[in-house]
Amino acid sequence: MKSRADGMWWGTAIEAPDPGALARFYAELLDWHVGHEDPETAVVAASPQGPYFVFQRAEGYQPPVWPPADGRQRAMMHFDFQVADLDSAVAEAVASGATVAEFQPQDHVRVLLDPAGHPFCLCFDEG
Repeated sequence: MKSRADGMWWGTAIEAPDPGALARFYAELLDWHVGHEDPETAVVAASPQGPYFVFQRAEGYQPPVWPPADGRQRAMMHFDFQVADLDSAVAEAVASGATVAEFQPQDHVRVLLDPAGHPFCLCFDEG
């Protein structure tokens, strides 16, 4: 954004039933830190300058389904994380609280679900 002000932070806001728990999951998964946490909002950051993930409490939260299904809550977005070793990255994510999705559409990508049910992908770059 050309009109970005100095000190203006950039991030993605994600709805969650428990913002703090989801922030701690992603902080552990990515080796980032929780920069703010209260009952309604938690923020995870790679560094003081960002990028940031902001988790916001959503009343009546309905986790998305994977793969998408008619009449069910669809994921509106998902994270893709590039990894050097797919099997090790999946094992680390599962140890942190993720679950491996049943449907896996590609050999070099693993779809997982975070503790709130959001899908995210671990992607192995073969090149």
